[in-house]
Amino acid sequence: MTGQNARSESRSVYIHADESCLGNQNTDRDSPGGAGGLLEYWHNDGWTRRDFWLSEPATTNNRMALKGAIVALNALKRPCEVVFVSDSQYLVRGASEWIHGWRRSNWRRKGGVLENAELWQELDAAMRAHRVEWKWVRGHAGHPRNEYANYLAIRAAREQSSSDGVVPSGFEAWLRDQREKYGRYLDFDEWRGPPLPD
Repeated sequence: MTGQNARSESRSVYIHADESCLGNQNTDRDSPGGAGGLLEYWHNDGWTRRDFWLSEPATTNNRMALKGAIVALNALKRPCEVVFVSDSQYLVRGASEWIHGWRRSNWRRKGGVLENAELWQELDAAMRAHRVEWKWVRGHAGHPRNEYANYLAIRAAREQSSSDGVVPSGFEAWLRDQREKYGRYLDFDEWRGPPLPD
């Protein structure tokens, strides 16, 4: 099957996620954090979009990157081909390269204890139902979907809020606001479909 019909029947889910930890520089008090993301699925010649976000009162960027990925993958109700985009090298390289060795060594590393081992195990379990392609994107470089995920993560960290699963997305409204107030993303087409399969 070729052309637009192939695109409209794509089973790929695109996840753009980011994390935030407020006050990382502080040593005398807790650093609240958040994670957030945009899930997109191309269906009937249009995007179906959902958001998620979560927070913790005392955390780290790495921990929130992992928790965000776990929540996003567990939100998928059936096995999917997932393109997971993040600006966290820790998450992308860990999930695509390092996790296999950690699994073989019973979630330990050469130097001893593996940081966030319980979360890596949760992510490993969440990944098993899907075929995940991990992609790194440079953060704060003007990618609208990444910037929106960053907005959700910072808001969650500040408000200490959670979406409690996936909810209808505010991405399109956020884009309109960015364009009207700041003149950003004027050449970005939010209605353009995903790449056609080979």
